[in-house]
Amino acid sequence: MGSDTFMKSASKITLGENEIPDHWYNIVADMPNPPHPVLGPDGNPVTPDMLAPLFASGVIEQEVSAERWIPIPDEVREIYRLWRPSPLHRARRLEATLGTPAKIYYKNEGVSPAGSHKPNSAVAQAYYNKQDGIKKLVTETGAGQWGSSLALAGQMFGLEVLVYMVKISYEQKPFRRSMMQTWGADVVASPSDQTQAGRDILTQDPASNGSLGVAISEAVEIAATSEDTNYALGSVLNHVLLHQTVIGLEAKKQFEKVGGYPDMIFAPCGGGSNFGGAAFPFFADKAAGKPVRLVAVEPTSCPTLSRGHYAYDFGDVAGTTPLTKMYTLGHDFMPPGIHAGGLRYHGDSALVSQLCHEGLVEAQAINQLATFEAGVTFAQQEGIVPAPESNHAIAAVIQEAIHCKETGEGKTLFFNLSGHGHFDMAAYDRYFTGELEDYEYPEEDIKNALARLPKV
Repeated sequence: MGSDTFMKSASKITLGENEIPDHWYNIVADMPNPPHPVLGPDGNPVTPDMLAPLFASGVIEQEVSAERWIPIPDEVREIYRLWRPSPLHRARRLEATLGTPAKIYYKNEGVSPAGSHKPNSAVAQAYYNKQDGIKKLVTETGAGQWGSSLALAGQMFGLEVLVYMVKISYEQKPFRRSMMQTWGADVVASPSDQTQAGRDILTQDPASNGSLGVAISEAVEIAATSEDTNYALGSVLNHVLLHQTVIGLEAKKQFEKVGGYPDMIFAPCGGGSNFGGAAFPFFADKAAGKPVRLVAVEPTSCPTLSRGHYAYDFGDVAGTTPLTKMYTLGHDFMPPGIHAGGLRYHGDSALVSQLCHEGLVEAQAINQLATFEAGVTFAQQEGIVPAPESNHAIAAVIQEAIHCKETGEGKTLFFNLSGHGHFDMAAYDRYFTGELEDYEYPEEDIKNALARLPKV
């Protein structure tokens, strides 16, 4: 069998460490319209110096950059070598089970030490903060994937890390908490009594499950009032999505090796880092006329892109962050305690939101039970137990693969398996015992939350 034929029939397509991308891709350079400005409390655009109390200078430069390619520091690439490049798999057993003519590929980001895609940005942010002489990083986390990734990165660069973990996830995922502590991080259930933002929420609702918006308020409050402490965000912001583009850049090289190219790309979408990382590098081809569809998949219980309002809103519950133009369910939206904790955010990346608003990317919402059904099907055929967040993309891919079976289309479908589910087995247990339920957020509650949007 010739090498070309072998590669095209391969079940796993790998790259050498020398093929780790040496630049991140900045989608802003290829967007048809410039991003809407981020606004301060006075309604005027935020300037880079206004972000300095919270963020490292390196990430601020990336946040506002319009350059297409941003160099990846050698120190960051060296740490990436621990798990990158991640493999691209052909899901042949899943294809056979579904009886579909479609080809299904997935990028396995669960091979990182933290078990998800999140270290791609955590390592970069820790590096830039270390360069600025920062001693401590504070952040929030939902499912714990971001918190564990920043704990890992902080350990590698000698930085203290404080994590405010959404309380429902703090209780549902104790081993994520243990992982963060293993890497030296302090972990606090949010809302907490350590911050004014947390105390305010607990006064209103002592039994609050918390949300990413609440945890962000607590983390930002600590960073803004501490001299040697900066804030690190795991999704939403431009620089975070930029760092994640190593996923899609590697995937493009891997598809070249098998002579293929995806017709559709799927990724879970909460804040946007997962989707942006997998899909953005392919947007450059879409902008040049290639007919590739980019699909962001979210839960019906937190339907930001599919049922939210495109408006300026705060990124946190307390209203301490600048105002960003995004799809939002309202900054004080309190989502139900679904197990895909990384997707329980009221807003979405400004870049993803703008592209969705302009019809350049698509959004799809899926019920919780359907996502777990898809995750079990995938695990039984491909062997990997996926994270609940990843199950959203898998469910959407399976739906499309079945559609291809009905139409006879031999599409190439690609999704990002953003993390493994080894710390989520309690959620699978609840699915198997029938304790999980679907939850579509009531329209009236969404309207009430949107009515409290800031007036801009």
